[in-house]
Amino acid sequence: MFLVTYVAHHLLADSTTYGGDGILQTVYYFILLTHIPLAAIIVPLVLLSVIWGYTNQVKKHKKIVRWTMPLWLYVSITGVLIYILISPYYG
Repeated sequence: MFLVTYVAHHLLADSTTYGGDGILQTVYYFILLTHIPLAAIIVPLVLLSVIWGYTNQVKKHKKIVRWTMPLWLYVSITGVLIYILISPYYG
């Protein structure tokens, strides 16, 4: 549900650019540029983790969740950080 509302919001809303500078700008863009591809990669990993867990394919499930959980955690935390860093620049 979050993914659907997030994509819909960004399709309909105006773009907001980051207005900071210096080291914080570098940190922001590093986080953003790692967050975006990992957010795309995490979707199929989560789906496979859930399917394999639900169907009791324990070996496959354990193998994939070793990657899924830390990546999901990184994407979740960086998403919040990106929001906090860009929120002062919303018009």
